[in-house]
Amino acid sequence: MTGPRVLWSRASLRARVLLPAVALLTAGFTAFGLVTGNALRDYMEDRVDAQLRATAQVFALLPPTVAENGADRKPPAGLADFSTDVLGNPVITYVTADGTVETSVDSLAGTDRTDRARGPAPPRMDTAAVAAAGGRPFTVGSTTGDTRWRMIAVPRATRALLPGATATPSGTSGSVLVATTTAKVDGTVNRMWRIYRSTGLALLAVLAVAGWFAVRSGLRPLSRVEQTAAEIAGGDLTRRVPELAGPNTELGRLAGALNTMLHQLETAFAARAESEARMSRFVADASHELRTPLAGIKGLTDLHRMGALADREDVDATMDRIARESERLTRLVEDMLMLARLDEHALRTTGRPGPGAPGVPSGLDLAPADLRTLAADALHDVRALDPARAVTLTGPAGEGPPAAAPALADEARLRQVVTNLVGNAVAHTPPGTPLRIGVGTAGGHAVLEVADEGPGLTPDQSGRIFERFYRADASRNRATGGAGLGLSIVHSLVTAHAGRVEVDSAPGRGATFRVLLPLLPDRSDPPYGLALTSPAS
Repeated sequence: MTGPRVLWSRASLRARVLLPAVALLTAGFTAFGLVTGNALRDYMEDRVDAQLRATAQVFALLPPTVAENGADRKPPAGLADFSTDVLGNPVITYVTADGTVETSVDSLAGTDRTDRARGPAPPRMDTAAVAAAGGRPFTVGSTTGDTRWRMIAVPRATRALLPGATATPSGTSGSVLVATTTAKVDGTVNRMWRIYRSTGLALLAVLAVAGWFAVRSGLRPLSRVEQTAAEIAGGDLTRRVPELAGPNTELGRLAGALNTMLHQLETAFAARAESEARMSRFVADASHELRTPLAGIKGLTDLHRMGALADREDVDATMDRIARESERLTRLVEDMLMLARLDEHALRTTGRPGPGAPGVPSGLDLAPADLRTLAADALHDVRALDPARAVTLTGPAGEGPPAAAPALADEARLRQVVTNLVGNAVAHTPPGTPLRIGVGTAGGHAVLEVADEGPGLTPDQSGRIFERFYRADASRNRATGGAGLGLSIVHSLVTAHAGRVEVDSAPGRGATFRVLLPLLPDRSDPPYGLALTSPAS
């Protein structure tokens, strides 16, 4: 059997909002009706009690004979109206000291009630009971039926107050009981309850219908959020939740948070797709790069095994080619291993792969170094690679002569950085294109530049030139394409030194690659250098 909790958990949000609201309105109306009805009853009973006290004080001064004589006469019109409208023809009962009824008459109504079948049914009111009542009105039942009566009991006067009346002896005066029915009070309250039930139920129905439309209108933005989420789940990551309300409202903040999340998801999926595409291209490029030397080595060894190399000169030439291909293969593998170690350090330090992690990787042996020495060696490397190419050594931005550029660095790794930059410039510019190597300090950094006057790079190429596995030349020609790892290694190594590498290029005006490292402070105390030097691994 389905329980209330299960049914409530399966209810829609509209029902969860509307049903408690209707229940609260019902409870509020009921509480208001109870309070109002009781207040009205108390007010009307207080008025009846006040009239009972006044009437009892009057008849307590009159002997029973006067009341009986007055009952035989028709009361004045005004007094009769007052008796009927306010007190409802009260019943006056005279009792003796021991509670025995002497006479009972309708005040101002002219009817003796001693033989009347219907009337109040008071308890025995002797002198002690009247004294205990203390002149306070109380409620009694009826001789027949369920009619309620309000009654008050007061002692009678013990001396004659009217001409011709005889005083009653003290101790035998008895009491007078004045009672009036509460039919008018009960009828008024019951009528109020009937009006409340009819109007309250109608008003509750109207409010429930209005609340249903209000809740439906208020939840309509959530339906749009649901529709947008369904479209996103269908694969459309470009969808966004529309602005449903002001930015400071609950719906506005919800829409903003969802749009932020969707932007991050779209960015993450795009980055993953881009990473997969780059990895796929890298696998193809790396396979080609690895296959070429391996195929050469295998072919040359097959020739030697088949005896096709009879002369010693052919054997020596073949071994030289095998050695060159092996060296090329080794360099490629070492480059990939270096990038893997740098990625591991970045992932361990920042929780995400890629360059940019602070700290010193364990593979760096930091020591004070002068980038000017590396620039001079790079000058000789360029002349060895292309003797016909003009190369100059200047200060940063080509201004002035080269200057000292002290930095805390791993000199061997920085040589690899400079070698890759120089090799990149030589490989991607026409033979004989002039090069410039700048070194010095600028803006609190040690600066080393490699600038060429080649074809340059487009803005898109400049923005992606340091990406892992990216090649400006998408061809697989080893002379121009390569594996796309050289500049990635440059970027990772410079970042590991807490520096940065920049490129300034435009189509037709060459490219300038600029390495900026933190400038080494002018301190000569040995502990400074020792404290910042990490052990070689």
